[in-house]
Order: sequence, then structure tokens, then C-alpha cells
Amino acid sequence: MVIILGIDPGSRITGYGVIRQQGRQLIYLGSGCIRTQADDLPTRLQRIYAGVTEIITQYRPDSFAIEQVFMAKNADSALKLGQARGVAILAAVNNQLPVFEYAARQVKQSVVGTGAAEKKQVQHMVCSILKLLSHPQADAADALAIAITHCHFNQNLARIGEPELSLAKRRLR
Repeated sequence: MVIILGIDPGSRITGYGVIRQQGRQLIYLGSGCIRTQADDLPTRLQRIYAGVTEIITQYRPDSFAIEQVFMAKNADSALKLGQARGVAILAAVNNQLPVFEYAARQVKQSVVGTGAAEKKQVQHMVCSILKLLSHPQADAADALAIAITHCHFNQNLARIGEPELSLAKRRLR
């Protein structure tokens, strides 16, 4: 049983999603958004850090997965996004969580089956995979998708490692 915290960072709205992986089954634990007011950037960053720390304390995840920065059209927006990611990652590291990063296209490919998927498609598949009765907010759905992606990559890595492990055991006998 592994608990994963997924984060969709943003300087105004940071989405979070928490799931538990039990074997091949994914169980929804919670999701939501950390909203910052129109305060100055340092105050918003402090709110993101405090919010992520609070979520970590509440759910006690084993892994932390976050979306990588993409190239934004506006350099100022990309810098603010990078700073929001930084404080979220700092909260994870300060709580001794391993940090995993995934590109937006990787997340869409993992959850929907195509890296060019639209937000509504991601929301729909998140609901389907986690058996949710209603759509979470867009940023929370993205965070859940990031957590789901981490589970998919984790399962694939485990499968890749299994034959090597069994081969290594045979050599020791």
C-alpha cells in the first residue's frame, strides 16, 4: 500500500490529489486546490508552501509527484510557475518525501492514451480510473492525473525489475 501526493503547481491555484495504490487498484483519498489571494508573490509562495505542508501532514504520503515546467508563452508566468513548483518541492523535501517529476504530455499519455489530450478528457479519465461520481476541479483533476501517472510508472518499473531480481536470486543458489 503506497500513498501518492500529486501536485499541479500554479502561483494562483495549486491543485493537489492524493491516491492510495493497493496492488493494481487505485483508491481516491482526497483532492482540492490551494488558492492564493491577489497578494504579492512572496506571500503567495508562503501560502503554497504552508498548504502543501499541511496536506503532507494530513495524508502522510510515501511519494510526491509534480508536473514539470513547460515553456510558457510569457516568461514572467513561467518564472512564477517555477517558483511555485520550487516551494512545493521544498515542502516535500523538508518532509523527507521522494520527489518525482512528469511532463504534461507524459501525464496525458499515461491517463488518456494521447499526449495531446484536452483538459476535459483528462478529467473524464481521472473520474473513470478512480471511480469518482463527480468531476473534481480542473487543477485538482490534473494533480490526480499526475499521481495516477506516478503509479503507472511505478508499476512498469516494478515489472521491469522483477525478472532481473528473480534471475539474480537464481544465480545466488
